[in-house]
Amino acid sequence: MPREIALFGILVPSLLIVFLLSGVLQVGVDWLCGHFGVYRRVWHPALFRVCLLVCILGALALLLY
Repeated sequence: MPREIALFGILVPSLLIVFLLSGVLQVGVDWLCGHFGVYRRVWHPALFRVCLLVCILGALALLLY
């Protein structure tokens, strides 16, 4: 996998694309957690959301590299 991807003549780091994809996936997981009532059992929902984003980003980055 190249370190940079050319989008319309602009070099974009591939990790930025992975970050945007993980943000989209985190929104879906966040909706599912809210729908099934996971946030009622979590101590700090905002911290849980950030941890979800970091875990998804880490997993996708490990799969990519």
